[in-house]
Amino acid sequence: MFWSGVFDQTVKKLRAQTANLMTLTNLSLGGFAILIAVRGQLSLSLLLIFLAALADRFDGLIARKLNIESELGKQLDSMSDIISFGVAPALLLYQGILNLFGFPGLFFTVFYIGCGAYRLARFNITESNGYFTGMPITAAGCLLTLSFLGIPYLPPHSYLFIIIILSILMISSFKLKKI
Repeated sequence: MFWSGVFDQTVKKLRAQTANLMTLTNLSLGGFAILIAVRGQLSLSLLLIFLAALADRFDGLIARKLNIESELGKQLDSMSDIISFGVAPALLLYQGILNLFGFPGLFFTVFYIGCGAYRLARFNITESNGYFTGMPITAAGCLLTLSFLGIPYLPPHSYLFIIIILSILMISSFKLKKI
């Protein structure tokens, strides 16, 4: 009887943390993407960022499906998103092309990260109303990561514009319906 109770409690605790575990998977993949990009393995970093996006998509679905949404989960998700869709894509693009521009490349890399952090902070203090204000950092990070594939085909200066536009879209005030 004792072991049955312990087992039931353990299953309940694991179930309650399932979404947070998926969020931590997102964060871990983003962290690995950063470390791999620093080592110069940019294609692998790109893959890890997209895997982080899958984990990010599933953490919210799991939380809603299991009815285990929490304030802790919301905060943890934002911290993971700044790593996986703020720092990791910015560093990937910096390592891939923006480093050619010296200080402007550095500045706009950090500017993108700052805009992403601002967007997430604004999201965390806003009441959910079925709309995003500004472009979600996950979308911006995925677009920035995807743009990396165009490096052989696009003029180098276009990447300064891409990172500036995505940064501004994240902090803008337009409304976007959640899907």
